[in-house]
This record gives sequence, structure tokens and C-alpha cells, in this order.
Amino acid sequence: MKKLLSGNEAIALGAYHAGVKVATAYPGTPSTEILEYISQYSNVYAEWSTNEKVALEVALGSAYGGARSMVSMKHVGLNVAGDPFMAASTTGINAGLVIIVADDPGMHSSQNEQDTRYYAKLAKIPVLEPSDSQEAYDFMTLAFNISEKFDTPVLVRSTTRISHSKSAVTITGQRENTDANIKYSRDFEKNVLLPVNARIRHAQIEKRLLELAAYAEIIPVNTVETGNSNLGIISSGIAYQYARQTFPKASFLKLGMPYPLPQELIQNFASQTEKLLVIEELDPFIEEHILMLGIKIIGKKYIPLIGELNPDIVADCGRKAHLLPKATSRKTISLINNLPGRPPLLCAGCPHTGIFFVLSSIDHRNRISGNDDELNSKLSMAITGDIGCYTLAALPPLNAMDTCACMGASIGQALGLEKAGLASKIVAVIGDSTFLHSGITPLVNAVYNKGQITVIILDNGTTAMTGHQHNPGTGITAQGETTQQVYLGNLVRGIGVKDVQIVNAYNMKELRNAVRNSLDNPELSVIIVRGTCQVIAPKISSPNYIDKDKCNQCNICSMIGCPAIQYQDEQVYINDTLCAGDDCAICAQICPQNAIISQTIVKKV
Repeated sequence: MKKLLSGNEAIALGAYHAGVKVATAYPGTPSTEILEYISQYSNVYAEWSTNEKVALEVALGSAYGGARSMVSMKHVGLNVAGDPFMAASTTGINAGLVIIVADDPGMHSSQNEQDTRYYAKLAKIPVLEPSDSQEAYDFMTLAFNISEKFDTPVLVRSTTRISHSKSAVTITGQRENTDANIKYSRDFEKNVLLPVNARIRHAQIEKRLLELAAYAEIIPVNTVETGNSNLGIISSGIAYQYARQTFPKASFLKLGMPYPLPQELIQNFASQTEKLLVIEELDPFIEEHILMLGIKIIGKKYIPLIGELNPDIVADCGRKAHLLPKATSRKTISLINNLPGRPPLLCAGCPHTGIFFVLSSIDHRNRISGNDDELNSKLSMAITGDIGCYTLAALPPLNAMDTCACMGASIGQALGLEKAGLASKIVAVIGDSTFLHSGITPLVNAVYNKGQITVIILDNGTTAMTGHQHNPGTGITAQGETTQQVYLGNLVRGIGVKDVQIVNAYNMKELRNAVRNSLDNPELSVIIVRGTCQVIAPKISSPNYIDKDKCNQCNICSMIGCPAIQYQDEQVYINDTLCAGDDCAICAQICPQNAIISQTIVKKV
């Protein structure tokens, strides 16, 4: 049977057929859909964990317990899971443990484009890298088998194109019944990482790595495809597809397992070709290992270190390296250049808009012109930001965010600015899912160390940026079951914060008062701004509209950055197909001329 599957769908189905019992994840593009797909199977336990560290710890515990387990995350999520990742390599497993990490070359939705393969080298565990959906499906059974054969976690590296592109998959397997194999036995020397045990485990890791290197020489996913002897290409993952399309007559060594590398296979392949080209996305991981073997190759001198590859880029690199003839000149029409520009903005009716407008207005950010020194000298507030769709508020016209580094960093950075002696008021902004992911511990730290900052938690009742997944604050599990809801107000008060305000995201008066009260409070304060994400909110109200007789074109309404507020013939108007209407009405509340008409100005809490 054949199916058209994305890489993420194929990974989920492959893991299901391989007998996975427990699947955990934290949503992060481009890996999110893996858990969503596998959560549909009733005989698999699937959970959205609070963060990637917890997700890996749950999966590792399950693997200790004898159940095949998998955890999925994006590349930066592996940074969060680094501690249990290294521990899992050291202890090994009882049943198979597969860690799926989706890299994001080109940073389509990430703050960096780190190369996960180096994590595998650091932990000394094997990597499998599928080049299409068929391999994404097939590699899951292989990964679990390798995990159990060598007593090791196995890392499966995907990338954005593999995760989200669809290709035909021949379904060859069916669900394996692994329940009969589930058993747990206490193993103090293996699983308790006291130094005396860890020293012994380290020696076993080195022995395991040698065994894996020998296995890499014979594993079927490392294959030689014979072509012309004048050019040999070594590649893996999606880069192999681009290379195959660009150099159809070349010989190929396709590495489905790029770590540990098959040294003898590489040396034999190199000896049979006149020129050797390595094509890989991001870092020269394969190239560096081959150079250590003393083999002359062509690689990152021509293949970019930065961003995604594609057939055009690979072909251009081939011409620069004199491996392809120069392209014949032809006239091309760029459709991209002819498309109208669309700046990244918060959605129409976004519950984050009001609070960022308040912060921007209090700080006079939208009213200042001039150079950066002049701007910085007049700012009365520092705003540390975090990872989420609300990060878009850092851009014009709101300009209401000064930092954004990683999940949960806003609170720690705000405390750091305060302890550095910054005279300005300091506000940390973080989303509800991100707060539960990584914001609780820095808030505990701020309470403990007497921070004098304001923390704003944007509670839109979902994990919006990655596709509206549930989280502990929604009270719904990944498999749609009702569970105990975590109430942010109770949680924050339990940490020890005395000044806690919960306000309506669409009530501008409440927002202004809450921010001013918090800024006037010399102690740490938390504002929870609550409003449902408009993408998932039911649309029940009529759109707002502008009374042209009252409007004096002051453009205040445009400063909230709402995409529904547009211009035609130098006249501002509201696009009624985008407007959230009375469910928002922020523009009506800030219009000094009362020119924006809304049936009910303020939505009730």
C-alpha cells in the first residue's frame, strides 16, 4: 500500500509500526506534527510535556521500564534537553529510545540554525538522517532496533524540508506488539550515575562507539550508487536529493547514518573517483571527518555554510567548482519581486496587541524619531521579550521589545538588567506556554533574589505559535482528554509573588492601570493578561467601521499594527474580512476622535 505522507507523518507512522509505546514532545516547528499524528493512536501514550527536558526524561523513564519510547523536538529544544540527553547516552536503555530532532536550516521559525549532528558526536550516539518520507518511515524501525542492539539512544535528524514535504511511501509494516517485552528490573550500576558507576559507563560508551563504527560499514542505509568515476559525491538527508538532481551521472555515497561514519566505505569510495565532493546542509560535519582521514575533497569552499540548500544553489556551487558547465544565459521573470510586501504583524484581534500598545505608549517609543542614541536616552523602560508569536511586537509599529534570546529568558534577563543597576523600569514579557516551559524557575529566582521587575504573562489559552497545541494551562491533554488545569494566578502566588493582577487583554483602561500600578510598585509584580487567541476564538461579532466624518487622519489607530486597519486613497479604513470586531475593539478604545464605531467598546471578561 502506498500513501502520500509528509516526513513528520511518516516518522509517526513508522514509530507506531515499530511498536512505540510512549511518545513525548514539546511543540516546535518543524517537528510539531510528529506528536500530533501519533497521538491519534489509542494504544500509544502521547503527551505534550511542559518542555523538552521533561519530555526526554519521561521517554527515558519509559525506556528504562521496558517500553519502546520516542521524544520529538526542534533543534533548539535539544539545548533544553541537554542534561537528560547526555545522561541517556551514559546509562543506555532497556527498551528502544529514539530522539527525533528537526533542524531548521534557513531559520524559517527559529533563532538559530545549529547542526544537531554535533550533539550526537558529543554524546557519542548514532545518527540516522532520512532523505525523504519513505526513509523517514523505514528508519524508525531501524532506529529502535539499533537502540536495543547497542544499548543506546538513537538520534534521528530531520530538517524543515524533510519534515514538511510530502512524497510517496510504501507501507511495508504493521504494528508490532511489544507489550510482551515490557519489563523493568533494578540496575544500580547502570542507571544510577554516581561517579563510581559513571566511570565504568564511560568506558562502555567508548566500546559501544567502536562497535557502532564497525556497524556503519555494513548498515544498508549507507549505500554506494555507481555512476561516472570522474566525480564522486558524498551526501545525506535532503542535500542528497538536491545533489542527485544536479549531478545525475555522478557516483554517490549516500549516508543514511552520518555518525559514526563508515571510514573504510568512504576510503574505498574515494579511491574509485577522480574528484570527491561533499554536499551537506549547514556545518561541514561529514567534511571534517573525511578530511581527518587524509582524503582530498571539495566541500564548504563552495557549498554554503548558511541557510537551506536547493537544486539551484547546488548547481551554482557546482559551476563555481568547475564541476558543471557555465549556465546558458536566459531571461527569467521573478514573481517574488513583483509581489506586494507584507510586513510581519500580529494577527487582527490578537490579544497581545493591547498590552504591547500600552507598553509602547508609556515608553513613548512610537513618538520618537532620530538616531539610536537619541532613542535610548529617552526610553523610560526596558522590555525583555521571549519566544512566541508575540515576539512580532518587537517590530514596527509597536517596537515594544528589546531582547529575545530563548525560551524563558525574558524574566532572567530582566532581573539581570535590574541587578546591573539600570535606572529604567524593567518589564519582562512571556507567553503562557513559554512560562510553563521555562519561565517558572526564573520567576522563583526573581522572588528569591528580591527582584524589582514587572513580569507580564500573556495568557491566550493555547500554544499559538506552533499551531495551537494544548499545554498544562488549558486543561486538555495531547490526546484530547480533560485533565487538571494549571491556573497561572495560583501558581504565581504560590511561588511567593504578592502583587498579582489578572486583566482583560481587550480592556485598554484595565491594561494601562495594571501596568502603571506595577511600575509604581517597588516590589516584584506579575500581570496576567488574559484573552483568547483570535485564530481559535469563535467569530460572533460584527466588524468595526470608521466614521469618515469624525476621522481626522491622526493615524493613532495604525500604531497598534493591526492588519485589518488599512489605507486606500490616503483614507484609513477597516477591512471587514479581517476585523475581529467587538471581540477586540482596541482601535475603538484608543481613537481620540471616537471615529471608530463598535457596538460594545469593551468585551466583558
